[in-house]
Amino acid sequence: MPVESVPVRDVSIHFRLLQQYLVLLKKYPILTKSVTSGILTALGNLLSQFLEARKKAKNGAQVNEIDTAAAARYAIYGLFITGPLSHYFYQLMEVWMPSTDPLCLVKRLLLDRLVFAPGFLLIFYFVMNILEAKGWTDFEKKMRGSYWTALKMNWKVWTPFQFININFVPVQFRVLFANMIALFWYAYLASVRK
Repeated sequence: MPVESVPVRDVSIHFRLLQQYLVLLKKYPILTKSVTSGILTALGNLLSQFLEARKKAKNGAQVNEIDTAAAARYAIYGLFITGPLSHYFYQLMEVWMPSTDPLCLVKRLLLDRLVFAPGFLLIFYFVMNILEAKGWTDFEKKMRGSYWTALKMNWKVWTPFQFININFVPVQFRVLFANMIALFWYAYLASVRK
């Protein structure tokens, strides 16, 4: 049975976006992952602001305008930290713990949850503190006030997703998969750091 080809203009927008993403991912893997991270991280912050504004409006409190500077800080973090760091972490994990290792499922998850997650969250707090132009005292205060709470929540929320991500998602799509989950995670972090 012959298969008809469909003209590109007749293909859905989602399919065309996915095709373009795959082309960019192959040609510029780190840049593509970084830009995607920046966009989704900023959207996570905007989601947090939107939910907070809705909650305030529901309770009759005054609603502040959207803080575009905060969204920009999150975009910068995603672009320069999340995208590149995640890319290299997942690549190195493949080398250090290949799927041929019988214990790779457990080893990968332990490395991610016990080493990468605490370090990545620490970097998040530190970089955000710098981007907010705040001093060391404020950094220490936020670390004491919310780091442990955020890390425990990270372990609760991210563990099942990361188990799937690092063991079953092809390596070139792991940053994207994590970014999709991170959209909601950064909304949580934006609210817990206040």
